[in-house]
Amino acid sequence: MRRVTGYKEYTTREGDTFDALALDMYGAETLAHYIIEFNPDYADVLIFEANVPLRLPIIEDAELPDTLPPWRRGDEGDDS
Repeated sequence: MRRVTGYKEYTTREGDTFDALALDMYGAETLAHYIIEFNPDYADVLIFEANVPLRLPIIEDAELPDTLPPWRRGDEGDDS
């Protein structure tokens, strides 16, 4: 499970995309939704122009209790 612990300011360069920013920031394009949630005014932008101010959330993996069921941990399909 991930949690947002803050954010950093970022100014786009021409050609930036949410998924490319997520790949650079988090190492996974699939986490682009965090950036979109923090920047709802730009949710419909596919490719950014230069100099658009964005907030990039800082996310961390939260400690999960061992008693949490697998479907709440995101471990679907992992029977270990």
